Amino acid sequence: MTKETKLVPGDNAPDFSVTTSTGSTFTLSRELSESTSGVIVYFYPRASTPGCTTQACDFRDNLARLSALGYSVIGVSPDTVTSLQKFVDKQKLDFILGSDPEKNVATAYGAWGEKKNYGRVFLGIRRSTFVINKEGVIVHALYNVRAKGHVDRVVKLLEN
Repeated sequence: MTKETKLVPGDNAPDFSVTTSTGSTFTLSRELSESTSGVIVYFYPRASTPGCTTQACDFRDNLARLSALGYSVIGVSPDTVTSLQKFVDKQKLDFILGSDPEKNVATAYGAWGEKKNYGRVFLGIRRSTFVINKEGVIVHALYNVRAKGHVDRVVKLLEN
């Protein structure tokens, strides 16, 4: 078993750039410099799967609440840009999705690693969410989250 990165509150968030579903480039440091409060980065295994759709729609449905608190959102997965665009179109997502096919960003955040499912161990994306403040510091690092109801938990953390 290899030692894996796990970020904790107080850590500097690793900067990254990814290609988005629209083909543009999202760079965390640039987004933070333009934000009011910060950025929420969440990692999910695969677009258009039941759990990932539930989670993305939860962010979509609560985006106004997060925006009111000064946060923008980006979802990151290993999916291709084409898959991401289909997902955005089908689910009417109004926030950024980024493609991380080499899993470099997921690895830097500790969202890529060993998972267990029904006793089987395999490598995959751990559903994770990071709240990063305007200064680029991690305020909340949430690993192995459940797709359903997760955004409410994030909003409650931000409101306190």
